[in-house]
Amino acid sequence: MQYHVVFLSLLFAEMLVADEPPVINPFGAASAQREDARPGYVELSDGKICAGQVYLTRDARLKISDERRERQREVPLTAVKQIECKVKKEWMEKEWKFKELTKDEKMYTGRTYPSREYMHTITLSDDRTITGELSAIVYVDPPFHASPKPGEIRPQVPTEKFLLHKRDKGEIGKDLKSLVYVKSIKLGKEAFEEGMKKINESGTISKKKN
Repeated sequence: MQYHVVFLSLLFAEMLVADEPPVINPFGAASAQREDARPGYVELSDGKICAGQVYLTRDARLKISDERRERQREVPLTAVKQIECKVKKEWMEKEWKFKELTKDEKMYTGRTYPSREYMHTITLSDDRTITGELSAIVYVDPPFHASPKPGEIRPQVPTEKFLLHKRDKGEIGKDLKSLVYVKSIKLGKEAFEEGMKKINESGTISKKKN
């Protein structure tokens, strides 16, 4: 009798689990869960290249201030061919601090840190372009991110995260060269192949130019 009770309890628990919808991780592997992911690659200002499945946070879009139309636009990644970043302005910012806690007077500490402003251009699939200030978080799942097949050994490569924004600043005491940014993002099958070719030429997942 006790055996039958335990068996029925386990069967009931399995039925409850089966009725529950699968849990979806918004930052999970693009190849398994993300229908909006695009093949392509990201190139940084220091020459590093990351190729794989490119995607945004789930249900997010690229937010860009269209200079020509003078309005905010939201662009889905599925409509994008390329994103290019140009340095609008860069300088070494002085660090200041209040001379006394009770006063508004500030004093220069003698230290500086790098600062930079960017302008982005989005090229759509039909070759139209939108230029302006861009805000977005981009993720890339490298080719070896997915689980290996039975008997296959693959290196564990984490998802890469990149921030696209209007303005950036670096650490105190660092120079402008140390302030690395996303130089370009290219999407599509041919772009992915191009990115993988550059990576294979260097023999590593990430490529850094000398």
